[in-house]
Order: sequence, then structure tokens, then C-alpha cells
Amino acid sequence: MASSPYPWLNPALVVGGLSPLVMLAVQGPRGELGPNAIEAALHQTGLLALVLLLASLACTPLRLVAGWTWPARVRRTLGLLAFTYAVAHFLVYAVVDQGLAWGTLWADVTERPFITVGFAALVLLVPLAVTSTNRWVRRLGFPRWQRLHRLAYVAAALGVVHFVWRVKKDVTEPLLYGAVLAVLLALRVGEALRKRRVRAAAAARNPA
Repeated sequence: MASSPYPWLNPALVVGGLSPLVMLAVQGPRGELGPNAIEAALHQTGLLALVLLLASLACTPLRLVAGWTWPARVRRTLGLLAFTYAVAHFLVYAVVDQGLAWGTLWADVTERPFITVGFAALVLLVPLAVTSTNRWVRRLGFPRWQRLHRLAYVAAALGVVHFVWRVKKDVTEPLLYGAVLAVLLALRVGEALRKRRVRAAAAARNPA
């Protein structure tokens, strides 16, 4: 069996992708994250979760637009890295910031909208991370697995809303990420409509 091209791609992505998290773990205890270390850690982990999730969603559109096939080989890794940073973002908030004060955490999740949507995005990512293996693709069947993983677009949209509501004033950066998500979604919808037209034309040419 021929080996797949770029065998180094996923290991390199894991090492590079986890490097910022390692740096946070090292710099935080040393007081090197600035006067508001918790805010810095929350911002960096949340931003990386969103960026990596968008990168995973960009893999198929890149194939459609540019004809590149290699991004498909790193899509799962990008998604799992996004989930890792989303979990880290939540843990910084729940453990470091709130000290696992369950009453406060519950009140925040149920009463503060930007935390509600952020938590909902994390919850949606959990089944996607769990079912990311080939075994789950076979177990669910590809069509069902594919429908489930479309929730990644919902999670990304919730992540953008979480970002917008969190920054409140200058929403330029989160809106840029929202625009990227809209373009990616438009490309996927356009491709789905094209395939539907092709199937309809084929059915019209070959009626049962």
C-alpha cells in the first residue's frame, strides 16, 4: 500500500497547535501574561478555538475552490485542536477564574447570554469530538455522521456570537470571523445546490 503524501503534516500540526497552550501553562504561573493573566488566557484560548474550528471548516471549501486535497487530511486534527482549546477556555473560566463555584457557574450559564452561547458551542463540540474517529463513521454510517458534523457550523456561529457579546465595544475582529464563516457556509450551500441540480438533471434524462 502506498504511503499517504505529507505524513508529517498531522504530527507537525499537533505540535504547532498545542504550542500556545503549553506556553500559557508555562507563562501563567510565572506571571508573564500581563496584569490580567486570566483575561489574557481566556482571550487566547477562546480565539484559538474559533480560529481552529474555522480552519477545519475551510478544508472542504478549499478543495472545491482550489482543488487542494491535502487539507482533508488535517481536518480531523484541526477539529480536535479546536475542541481542546474550547475545553481549555472553559476550564480557565470555571476553575481558575471562578474556582469551581458551582452556584456562580450555573447562574452565569443560565443568566449571562454570552456565557450561555459559549457553553452551548462547547456542548455541541463534544459529540463531534467523540465521533471523530473512523470507527464512528462506520458505526453511524457516513450520511448520518455527515449530518451530525454539520453541527460544527452551528458551534462556530455560536462562537462568533459569544465573541461579539464578550467584546461589546469594538466588534471588528469577531465580525471578521463571522464573515469568514458566512463565506465558508455559502460555498458549502452552493456546492450542495449544484449537486442537487446535477442529480435532478440525471433523473430527468433517465426516468425510471
